[in-house]
Amino acid sequence: MMPTLVCFAVKEEARYFLRKAGSRSDIRTLITGMGEANARISVESALARQRPGRVITAGFAGGLDPSLERGAVVFFADDTADLEGALRAAGARAVQFACSNKVVSTASEKQRLFARTGAHAVEMESGPIQKLCRAAGIPAATIRVILDTAAENLAFDFNELMTPDMRLDASKLGWALAKAPWKIPALLRLQRQSSGAARRLGEVLEKVLLGSVRK
Repeated sequence: MMPTLVCFAVKEEARYFLRKAGSRSDIRTLITGMGEANARISVESALARQRPGRVITAGFAGGLDPSLERGAVVFFADDTADLEGALRAAGARAVQFACSNKVVSTASEKQRLFARTGAHAVEMESGPIQKLCRAAGIPAATIRVILDTAAENLAFDFNELMTPDMRLDASKLGWALAKAPWKIPALLRLQRQSSGAARRLGEVLEKVLLGSVRK
């Protein structure tokens, strides 16, 4: 059986699932880096090294649909990925995703994106990954957990804190906190929410993906 390739943008999204997946031969994990360019380059390279049986792009997403609560797991899956029934049984909701080339940081931005696209959630990597998989004839699915709801503003505009290759710049973050120390509690709260979201995502992936690849 060809392995399933599970892609995360950053290790914080993957930490719970990695503990559960361990060193299984039927699962490969890949940390792509944030954004469309990093996702495309990383997954292209991974597909060239070994063709997977299917590709999962997983991680955090921002809510655009006001009905989506924090911690909700949402997905879009090709029919051939053979995951939709198990995802629904695990409590995940089928949605449409908008793939953005930047972090959508404010409630007003989310409202405009929701109105323009009709998408329920926004993330930054699935678009190019799905495109690569379609071109290669590989079944693919996007499985995400809502980190911030449609009504929430993030503590910072994280686009201003990134390096050119879409990594969080610690020095820029430190300077931003020095200028606005009252935002420290919001940032710590986001870190706690990220940990909880990673656990929730990992629980669903464990039920759905680790169980399904044994069949």
